[in-house]
Amino acid sequence: MQVANRVILNTGALYGRMLITVFISLYATRLVLNLLGAADYGLFNLISGVIAMLSFLNMAMTISTQRYMSFHLGTKDAHKLKVVFNSSVLLHFILGLALVILFEVAGSYLFDHVLNYPPSRTTAAKLIFQFMVISAFFTIISVPYDATLIAQENMVMVAVLGVVESMGKLVIALCLSYLPYDRLIVYGGLMALLTVLLLLFKQVYCAVKYEESRIRIRQYFDPLLLREMFAYAGWNMFGAGSFVARNQGIALLLNIFFGTIVNAAYGIANQVNAQLSYFSVTMLRALNPQIIKSEGSGDRPRMLRLAMIASKFSFYLLSFFAIPMMIEMPFVLQCWLKQVPAFTVIMCRLIIIATLINQLSSGIQIAVQSVGKIKRYQVIVSTMVLFNLPIAWLLLKAGYPAATVLVSAIGIEVVSGIYRMVAAKNITGLSPAVFSRQVLIKAILPVLLSAGLACVPQLLLEEGFVRLGITTLVSIIGMITWIRVIGLTADETAKLEQLINRFFSKVQAKMLLLKAN
Repeated sequence: MQVANRVILNTGALYGRMLITVFISLYATRLVLNLLGAADYGLFNLISGVIAMLSFLNMAMTISTQRYMSFHLGTKDAHKLKVVFNSSVLLHFILGLALVILFEVAGSYLFDHVLNYPPSRTTAAKLIFQFMVISAFFTIISVPYDATLIAQENMVMVAVLGVVESMGKLVIALCLSYLPYDRLIVYGGLMALLTVLLLLFKQVYCAVKYEESRIRIRQYFDPLLLREMFAYAGWNMFGAGSFVARNQGIALLLNIFFGTIVNAAYGIANQVNAQLSYFSVTMLRALNPQIIKSEGSGDRPRMLRLAMIASKFSFYLLSFFAIPMMIEMPFVLQCWLKQVPAFTVIMCRLIIIATLINQLSSGIQIAVQSVGKIKRYQVIVSTMVLFNLPIAWLLLKAGYPAATVLVSAIGIEVVSGIYRMVAAKNITGLSPAVFSRQVLIKAILPVLLSAGLACVPQLLLEEGFVRLGITTLVSIIGMITWIRVIGLTADETAKLEQLINRFFSKVQAKMLLLKAN
């Protein structure tokens, strides 16, 4: 399959998974909430949330393992690929055991001094904690298999597994009403069992389909590579952890200065941003292996070209949904929440702007990861991100409003983006001038012009579903038009037209075949 077709297929599969899992998850959550009750559901989320805080660790490890696998797929070194996989299996097993020991040691302190729960549910709470520790362990040791599927660009199976997991959670929710036991304990146990079953399926599937995914640690053990991968993953974890610390630190500062109402607004803003970001993250996930494989095969120009495409088009994808959402934010929030906490609208808008700015350099981040020289890069970027906390504290201490902390976050994203361009020049050879011409100008101008057009219905129509629909339509038409006129290079335009023509030719051929039959 051609690279362009594979990327389109993978992107489509991931978007399909997203649409299916969102609806299933919303319905399953509703069922579980009704069956467990607010108190037990809150208790489950409280305990699972303590462990879920380390989700950034899992993400960083997956990125690290996938980078090494994609790189050596590019070099076409089958032996090295087996060494990478087996080293990764050993590394994640050790890490999983270490986290189990950490959780078990810290568990008593958490239950005695940190977690607030009804005394009558102590036994259930402790059992749920053990189930979540089991889930965390099996989630961590499944990372090499997740990384293999992504590196091999098998996003169809990634999508299928995502849908199966969501369906499994729905089945668990449906079963709760028919079981005579403590529903909270049963729910926690079945969720842990689902994690184990998914790992077993991934192990069997990858071992059958990909020869490098067969465990032979003694045969392919390489202590030097293990140390290198651990160091690489460590710097990735430091980078991912800085974003988690920034977000949680801002939440803590807002709580100290303003209380829980503003925390609610900040939480909603993060939730809205996460849902919008998924559209651009999905495309990056599909392009990521190709960027790293290009570097592994020694094709640096192609790697940089794909990195710039990733930056520009992920920004476009996020903007398609962000522009109408930002303009109609008060109405959208009112329809969704009914009672909208103070500061929610402004916080949603500011956090989306910060994410849009970050998205402009998303391809650069993958390019730097593909080369592998990330220590200095991660230290400087992470320090910039964490610098948001003392700035936010000073602003709030000086009496500025709550939303000011996100204004400072936008400023830091701008500075971080500039540094990423400088770092990319030193690490990959990407010229900041070329990046500015081909990405920044061509990405920002169409979005600003489209946003201006999308604001026109605000002046002519009253708030409501009609205005929301017209604003969205105007925004989409504006984006498509301005991207075609300003946003694409001549080469990108030619390739896009070629893909569209090929798609319609295939559709026409299939229709003729159906008529003939």
